[in-house]
Amino acid sequence: MTTLTDFSATRLDGSDESLAAYAGQVALVVNTASNCGFTPQYEGLEELFQTYGEQGLVVLGFPCNQFGGQEPGAADDIGAFCQKNYGVSFPMFEKIEVNGDGAHPVFDWLKKEKSGLLGGKIKWNFTKFLVGRDGAVVKRYGPTTKPAAIAADIEKALAAPKP
Repeated sequence: MTTLTDFSATRLDGSDESLAAYAGQVALVVNTASNCGFTPQYEGLEELFQTYGEQGLVVLGFPCNQFGGQEPGAADDIGAFCQKNYGVSFPMFEKIEVNGDGAHPVFDWLKKEKSGLLGGKIKWNFTKFLVGRDGAVVKRYGPTTKPAAIAADIEKALAAPKP
């Protein structure tokens, strides 16, 4: 069975990272953008990370420019924006595509595991996927779902025994 830990991605600083580094943790994987109406969700995502991080939650941010060109910046710009405006301390990765032939493999897998209103496509920025400690996708949330609304599901996932 394929799990989140089977993938790797490039961090904003250009370093490659195996997502196996997050084995045994609960992950909230989000496609993000700096110039989106949902951009203030960075604050709620950081709050979740601060609240539940010591219990085993990691938020993984993947900037994406596929929706209205809302993430035009380079990696340095994205990192600076997130830190300055929202104090983001959770892992952020290089800008990727989430739909189409150029979609990052992790998002192809996430969409296959939990399709949404548009089937196998991401509708917009700030679509969120909750991944359990076992690396399997637990649930998908649309862009309008505020991070705080996911807290109960995160607590339930954190309560599950480590594999």
